[in-house]
Parts: sequence; C-alpha cells; structure tokens
Amino acid sequence: MVENGKSVILQVQDLETQFSTPDGTVHAVNGISFDLKEGETLGVVGESGCGKSVTMLSALRLIPMPPGKIVGGQVFFQGQDLLKMSKEEIRHVRGAQISMIFQDPMTSLNPVLTIGKQMTEPLLLHLGMKMEQAEARAAELLTMVGISDAVQHLSDYPHQFSGGMRQRVMIAMSLACNPQILIADEPTTALDVTIQAQIADLVRRLRDDLGMAVIWITHDLGVVAGFAERVLVMYAGFIVENAPVVELYENPMHPYTAALLRSLPRVDGSSIGQKLEVIEGLPPALLEKPMACPFAPRCKFVQEKCLNENPPLQEWSSEHHVACWVDMSTGELR
Repeated sequence: MVENGKSVILQVQDLETQFSTPDGTVHAVNGISFDLKEGETLGVVGESGCGKSVTMLSALRLIPMPPGKIVGGQVFFQGQDLLKMSKEEIRHVRGAQISMIFQDPMTSLNPVLTIGKQMTEPLLLHLGMKMEQAEARAAELLTMVGISDAVQHLSDYPHQFSGGMRQRVMIAMSLACNPQILIADEPTTALDVTIQAQIADLVRRLRDDLGMAVIWITHDLGVVAGFAERVLVMYAGFIVENAPVVELYENPMHPYTAALLRSLPRVDGSSIGQKLEVIEGLPPALLEKPMACPFAPRCKFVQEKCLNENPPLQEWSSEHHVACWVDMSTGELR
C-alpha cells in the first residue's frame, strides 16, 4: 500500500484491547485504526490512561494476558498480521524489525547483568553474530548514541549509569538490529528537562541518519511540535483527531485537542498575562464501552447528539480526520 509516494509499513485496523479487573472489564483500546508510512514520525498524544501505550503494546503482543486480552483487530507489518503470528514468529519481529523504548530505563535494564551482556543478546539472537562481533557492534552503538569510552562501559552495570545514559543505552539496544520502526513510549518522562531535549534530539538525528519510522508516545504536545510529521490525539481509548502536525496546531478540529493546546504556554508571548486553560472534570473509567462521545461531560460545545451517539473518526480533509459532531467555529452540529 502506497500513500503520497511512501509505502505503508504498519497498518493497524480496529484494534480493541480489554483488561479484566476486580471492578469489571476495562475497555482500554476501542477500535483504533491508523497507518504508519516508511520514514514517517508519528506522534501519539493524550492524557494518562487514554490508551496510547496499550495500543502499541497490543500491536506487539506485549500486554500481559491475562488480565489483558486483544479482543479484535488486525496489525499488518510487511503483509503479515502480527496478531496471528506464532510466539516464535513474533519474537523475531520484536527487537529485530520493530523496536520499543520504554518509559523507565532503570526498570527496563536487568540490574544484575552488564550493559555488554544485555546489548549483545539481540545481536546474537537475531543476527547470528559471534560474541566478538557482537561486542564490537555494541561498542559502536554506544558511541553512536553519544557514550564515550564505549568499550570500557560494556562491563558496567546499569546502576553505574545516570538516567540519561541509561536511556541512551536503551536507544542503542533498540537500534542494534537496524529496525524499520522504533516505538518510543514516553522515553523522556523520568528525565530532567535538559536531558529530555538531548534524548529527543538524539532520536531525531538517528531517525534522519537511519531512515527508520518512529512512533513517539507522549502526553506533551510541546515535544511533538518540532519532531513529528503527523499526530494522533487519543482520548478514552479512541483516536479523536489525526492530522499533520502543522495542521493540528493551526486548526485543531476536536474540542479536546483545542483544550490541550490552550493548556500549553506559548513561546511567541501570546499567552503572557493569560491563565493556561484547565480541562475540567475527569476522563471516563471505561468499565463500559462508551456509547456516547466520551469527551461530552467535559466539553464546552456539547450538543444533545453528543450525549447519545459516539462520533466516528471522519475525514475533514484529505489528511485531517476528526471524531466530533460539532463545528467549534459555529458551535453547531456539522
């Protein structure tokens, strides 16, 4: 499949994931569909609990089952449905062709194994390298992500690295097998602002140098502004808006997206003297799949139709899709 001259390398269709809890079934992901093109950077944004991470973990079949369960959908990569692969087949996709960086590098790295041991494992497993080759490649990767004296650091343990260095190690590990897709799940959340910027710049540089596609999951719209080409906005397990990054910032079509943008301080000074917006209320608990618009209880533009029907994600323009019944410019139904 080709869109705008680029091949689609990942196609998610109607993905639905649920979790069994003592309080009932949580409908965490509710029919998500999107495409990722080769070399594209896709930002996935939304507040905590909206289903960003679960969507990507489900696509790679990394959610714990039980309590989690993928109850519907398809995830096509290179013409194959990842959800129908055997455990052995999916094992050779994860890490080798699709890699993932997680939020907390301290818990992602095994504290009792050296950095070298952990970095050489995927090279031995997926590429069939000999140990000497794998160690040389591991040192090369550490140097690539900005860690000096790489050969000496291979014998170090994770606790000997700072938070920023551990995250660089995780990035190096994720790039070991030259993946086509890198999924970064809020990789800068646990780091201070200066290190956050360094990690974002590093991933941007590696993306440009290696030509891989990137999915960057975050709750911070400011991070994706200068990084992503296209943005998915998620709320309550649904995609509520999907648009190119410039279009999304200049012309948000969903009240939730607009409210998120108004909650950000602006560097152009236009927000000086103005209070940043707070989105009143709380997201739904999702113990029942929303039949009405899940954002309706918090929305300033709510209409009776919003309380009775959940809007589908519809095309507003060729590249801009939105799930909303109301035109915010008029306050009337579309």
